[in-house]
Order: sequence, then C-alpha cells, then structure tokens
Amino acid sequence: MKTVRFKIKRQQSLDTAPYWEEFEVPYRPGMNVITALYDIAKNPKTADGKATSAVAWDANCLEEVCGACTMIVNGKVRQSCSALVDALQQPICLEPMTKFPVVRDLRVNRKRMFDALKRVKAWIPIDGTYDLGEGPKLSPQDQHIGYALSKCMTCGCCLEVCPQYHDRSPFVGAAALSQVRLFNLHPTGKMQEEERLETIMGEGGIEDCGNAQNCVRVCPKDIPLTTSIADLNRKTTAYALKKFFRS
Repeated sequence: MKTVRFKIKRQQSLDTAPYWEEFEVPYRPGMNVITALYDIAKNPKTADGKATSAVAWDANCLEEVCGACTMIVNGKVRQSCSALVDALQQPICLEPMTKFPVVRDLRVNRKRMFDALKRVKAWIPIDGTYDLGEGPKLSPQDQHIGYALSKCMTCGCCLEVCPQYHDRSPFVGAAALSQVRLFNLHPTGKMQEEERLETIMGEGGIEDCGNAQNCVRVCPKDIPLTTSIADLNRKTTAYALKKFFRS
C-alpha cells in the first residue's frame, strides 16, 4: 500500500520543549494535509509503530476561507486545507507558525492579530439593530478595491513572514493596516477615518512597516497589502498636515 510520510513538529505547551515525530498514513488520490492529520488522529502511532497522542491542529471551513488551518508546510506558511499531498515533497514537514504563541503542536494563539483589528476599529458602527434602510452607494472603483480588501481571512500568513512583526515589537501588521483602508473607504466607516488614522500614526502603526513586501508575496488571497500601506502613508501624511494647519 502506498503511504505518505509526515514529519511534524510537536509541543505540549508554550512552556515545554518542542520535538519531532514522524508518521505514515495511507495515500488516497486528492488528499490534503488536513485529511492526513485526521488519519493520524484516528490511529496516533508514529512511523515506527510507537503509540503517541493525536496531533493538535486548527481547521474549520476546509476551503481556504477561514484561515484557521494556517501552518508552515515544507518551510512555507500557507493553509493546510489547500495543501495537496500530490504537490508536496515528502516527508511533508509541518510546523506551527512562529510569530504566535504555541497552544499545542500545530495550534497557535492568534489573539494578538484580532486585538490589532480591535485597535484600528475594523468594523462599521451602526446606530442600533433596526432597519436603517438602504446604505450609501459606493462607486464601482471603490467596490472593486473594497472587494479585494474584504477577502482577508485573518490567517496570519502576512505576519509570519514580516520581519517587523515579532514579540518585541508592537507593530499591528499588514492585515490590520489593510483593514483600516477598507473601512475608511466605506461611506459610513469614513466617519471614523481620522480616529483610525490617529491610531496607526501611533506606536506600532504604519511607521513601523519596513517595506519588506514579504506580506504581499505570501497572501493566499492576493490582497494588495503593499498598495494599502502606500495609500495609508499618503492619507496619514495629508492628515498630519491638516492637523498642523488646523491647530
């Protein structure tokens, strides 16, 4: 029987040392990394037959929409649900993302990423939950830009490859900055535009971006992250000048 071999970096908790285990699972045409992890969970034994615990990982939609299953596959950060075994060199090496605290094995705590979205107020405020009628219209150009930005699934790929994003830096990262552009683009969200610009002009904001452009290269949704950062650089500069002459 044809098998697929995996080498998985494991860690019981943030405070314990990581270690590696190898597994073999039966091959099936069209299988992806998540399928293999399910097979390991059914029969948690290493490749040499030693009984072990099931590998922990996160997954939800299984169609590259939620971002939960992001991990490092053969050295590249990506979604494991769309990582097809037939396209990967074996042994397939799985590791957790390095920019977020490990919960267990391949699971990481991405709370910092969601906290950044709260910090930049990445939402459209509404006055109550009643029917507000038709909303303001967006131009086709703004709709086109907004749709591309709205595809962000908070997967963390852009942060994993960002040299400025680490545990010694308060940088919010490209994902949060791109969401600032998205919500400032919306006619209702624009009411909080200056508040969002103030936020990203502070500590950990847009000035911390080193323009490495790694983020846009790994984004699985091809979001124009560097374009958003350039746009926000212009907007924050204009806002700073406006504040200067207004004071």
